[in-house]
Amino acid sequence: MRKYFGTDGIRGEANRELSADLAIKLGYALGHQIREKNPGKKNLKVIMGCDTRISGYMLRSALTAGLNSMGVSIHFIGVVPTPAVAYLTIKKQAQAGIMISASHNPAKDNGIKIFASNGHKLPDEAEMELERLIDNVSELLKNVLPGDEVGKFKYAEDEYYLYRDHLLSTVTGDFSGMKIILDAANGSAYRIAKEIFMSLKAEVVVINDTPNGKNINVRCGSTHPDILAKVVVGYEADLGLAYDGDADRLIAVDRTGRIVDGDKIIAILACEMKNKGKLNENKVVTTIMSNMGLENYLAEKNIELIRANVGDRYVLEKMKTYSLNLGGEQSGHILLYDYSTTGDGVLTSIKLVEALRDSGETLDMKVEKILDWPQEMINVVVSKDKKSTWSKNSTITSFIAEKEIEMHGMGRVLVRTSGTEPIIRVMVEGKDSEMVERIVREIVEVVKKELV
Repeated sequence: MRKYFGTDGIRGEANRELSADLAIKLGYALGHQIREKNPGKKNLKVIMGCDTRISGYMLRSALTAGLNSMGVSIHFIGVVPTPAVAYLTIKKQAQAGIMISASHNPAKDNGIKIFASNGHKLPDEAEMELERLIDNVSELLKNVLPGDEVGKFKYAEDEYYLYRDHLLSTVTGDFSGMKIILDAANGSAYRIAKEIFMSLKAEVVVINDTPNGKNINVRCGSTHPDILAKVVVGYEADLGLAYDGDADRLIAVDRTGRIVDGDKIIAILACEMKNKGKLNENKVVTTIMSNMGLENYLAEKNIELIRANVGDRYVLEKMKTYSLNLGGEQSGHILLYDYSTTGDGVLTSIKLVEALRDSGETLDMKVEKILDWPQEMINVVVSKDKKSTWSKNSTITSFIAEKEIEMHGMGRVLVRTSGTEPIIRVMVEGKDSEMVERIVREIVEVVKKELV
């Protein structure tokens, strides 16, 4: 059981669960780990960035103190998207990268994401070792370096331009003649998104690009695209693009104000990449939450959809297994592996606009062809001690198998447990809405009978 690290680094309310004390201990632990992996190496360094949260600089100071005391220097690149840290960690040959951000969470929260020297998130075993070191920090303090050997802190904000130029290099031509609305979520994209699209000669209107440390993700960005939708329609723009707090996700809005999620963005990118001969194996990875309508649409285009568990690390694992270069989630966390080792909202947005430009179709024309199949989900409150047993209950599993056979491959059942509550989530999806409604209720009745 993890004590500090979750599915995406360490996260919690700043100065409560994620305190300066925990951050400095993590600095000691990571510094020790870096030294152990690089015996005798001089000039050890970590690339560090943050989003716009007011607590970011407090955590930066604490992490820096711990790392510097272990002889590791910091290159602080300021407010940047999370993928900028991953990219620059590789580009500058750093031993690790740190992003201080809680992504799409409220401003009171913060988080610490760590990247290995290869630009990928730390593997489970490395995180587990860091947790062990944090809890034994008194032993680490015996190894801090004398004052003339500690690491340095360096403002390296010019390194931001290396990332910007990398993004621009991924696009051919420009976007002249296109009117685009950008929603920066008062977060990490507030500067770079505008710079990128203006460099590509698009007509740009930017909203929510005045961060004050407390307004990140507040009724804006990829988690609240409704205001963006109104602005797109009001300005008669071609489309809108919304990022989350650390700009590793993208949600789009078409010219009619329709919200376009990550699955549909993946479908558009996949088809354009296939047409250009750039889609590895003509396959993409999404998650178990992706609608079967998407799978059906891609199959018609001779593109195979491979499903992974929810979470970008699981998507990446599948992509590596099959040597694929496109995958992602409904949330808009999309991996374009030819260009980035992690999800990148700004990268995804320029590749989406490039795909639209090259296809000669607008976003609304694209998404109207991708039809979601009817879906219904019911939450069943069950006995706490029985919650985790549903998959071993032969009555439930055999009944689900019967129902999937009944749908003749034109539907599916997804049963999941809540991570925090005694709830079983039963979801049925299929081409026929009446069948979906009937089957989900039949399965719910069986679950109630067995587990309530």
